[in-house]
Amino acid sequence: MIIFLRALFVFILLAMSWGTLRASLAQALFDIPPEVYLNPWFQVTLLDAYFAFLTFFVWVAWKEKRTAARVLWAVAIALWGNFAMAAYLLRELFRIRADGELTEVFATRRDGGLRWPAAFVGVGVLVYLLGAKNLLFPSL
Repeated sequence: MIIFLRALFVFILLAMSWGTLRASLAQALFDIPPEVYLNPWFQVTLLDAYFAFLTFFVWVAWKEKRTAARVLWAVAIALWGNFAMAAYLLRELFRIRADGELTEVFATRRDGGLRWPAAFVGVGVLVYLLGAKNLLFPSL
C-alpha cells in the first residue's frame, strides 16, 4: 500500500504540474474573465476545494508538533492546495519503509521541521505575485 500511495501522490504532483503549466501558458493567473469567477458553479467548486484543504489541514495541524510548522503548512495549503497536500503526504510516506505500517503515516505525530512549508510559502507568494503582475504593474 505504501508503494501505491507514493505513486498516487507523485501522479497528483505531475498532473497538477502539467495542468498548472498549461493554464499558465494560456492565461495569467489573475486574468480570469468575470464570466468565469462570477459563475455559481465555479464559486461552489472553489469553495468545495478550500473546504477539502481545510479538512486536510486539520489533520496536519494535529500531526505537526510545532506551531510555526502548523501556520506555515496552513498558508502553504491555502496557496498550493493539492501540490502542498501531495508533497506533505510524500514526505510522510518516504519517512517509512515500503513495507511499513500506514499508522506510522496517519497516526504518528512528528516534528516535521520548517523547511518544506517555508519553501512552499515563499515560492507560493512569488508565483502569486508573478500571476498578479498585470494588476500590480499595469504599465509593464
